[in-house]
Amino acid sequence: MTMDQELVRASSRMIKTTTRKLGLMATTIRGMKVAEAEKFLSFSPRQNLALQVKKCLSSAIANAQNNFGLDIDTLFVQTVSVGKGAAFKRFVARGRGKAASITRNFSNLYITLGKKE
Repeated sequence: MTMDQELVRASSRMIKTTTRKLGLMATTIRGMKVAEAEKFLSFSPRQNLALQVKKCLSSAIANAQNNFGLDIDTLFVQTVSVGKGAAFKRFVARGRGKAASITRNFSNLYITLGKKE
């Protein structure tokens, strides 16, 4: 890691939502300053999902402070990527002795913070 460009990463795995819903939240905070992103997530209408994203963001902020000694005011959300996690597969009984499958999807979230000069 060079001095001119410091990247701080944090990840959150097995978030109980689909990648499509989490991706919408990720695109809204991408490029924001850290304080703005936290404020947006605090008042987001999707509270359950915003709480998970806020946890990952606060973990990245803690990594920046404790591991690299960076100032919070100079940090911004550089990249936010969403990946597909595991899927629980279940079956539910249907009529005439048949069965239908139910998949419960999970997602992974990766946040990278950058430093603005």
